[in-house]
Amino acid sequence: MKSSIKIVAGNASRPLAEAIAAYLEKPLAVCSVRRFADMEIFVELQENVRGEDVFIVQSTSFPANDHLMELLIMIDAARRSSARRITAVLPYFGYARQDRRTSGRTPISAKLVANLITEAGADRVMTLDLHAGQIQGFFDIPTDNLFAAPVMVRDIKERLDPADMMVVSPDVGGVVRARALAKRIDAPLAIVDKRRERPGESEVMNIIGEVEGRSCILVDDIVDSGGTLVNAAEALLAKGAKDVSAYITHGVLSGGAVSRIASSKLKELVITDSIQPTAAVKLARNIRVVTIAPLLGEAIGRTADESSVSSLFV
Repeated sequence: MKSSIKIVAGNASRPLAEAIAAYLEKPLAVCSVRRFADMEIFVELQENVRGEDVFIVQSTSFPANDHLMELLIMIDAARRSSARRITAVLPYFGYARQDRRTSGRTPISAKLVANLITEAGADRVMTLDLHAGQIQGFFDIPTDNLFAAPVMVRDIKERLDPADMMVVSPDVGGVVRARALAKRIDAPLAIVDKRRERPGESEVMNIIGEVEGRSCILVDDIVDSGGTLVNAAEALLAKGAKDVSAYITHGVLSGGAVSRIASSKLKELVITDSIQPTAAVKLARNIRVVTIAPLLGEAIGRTADESSVSSLFV
């Protein structure tokens, strides 16, 4: 592996960046990210990165705007410090849900954020389970959209009985993702047909597939309010499912989502550390966090070595 790798951590993802650095057997680059009295962000790289391959690890999770601004300023600091190549590693791309115009006079914020990252000076972007794969096309620089599926498949095979498993997509839009995971674990697929009345609220309409007597696994990229998962779990159990677990890549879990899930009929919600789990998440009885550090570390190492990243997911 090239010795010129530098891993830089933002405040949103420091524990994950430390785990990635440990996987790569590299120390984290010394970087100070602090705020002035008016909350203006100041970044200082406190070691030489001239000619280095710099990977800046920062999710744009809550507070999204602060963490996005941190990322942009860190990219600019690395560019002005003559880094050879700068890769923005976004385990969670926070504006990905705004990937199209849903009505008149609305923005496409995912494209705007892609432009900001590019203009700040990033040479490459690495992210995980984009909400919509076509967001890769919003960037005019190379973009690697990694998948958490290998991590989830390994965990499912270690903990669940394959004989009665069924993978369930919580909506029609997530069928491709759910089908890919179902294929990996050789399980049948069901779909929850739902109608979303307004953002953050959903009403389950019907279950497509025979779930009676099955251990159902809900699969999605983001859990935010938790309403969709809770409603889907209740609908599946009402249709005779034995139990319901959920494997979701990004645990946004805003507002009262943690308490909603903790008091629900979900057997377990498994999320990754693409977003740093809060104290409430760590204490919840039925929420568990699996790490993506080895996956990201391997992808970073392969990128530095100019070897295949896509082969990780074959």
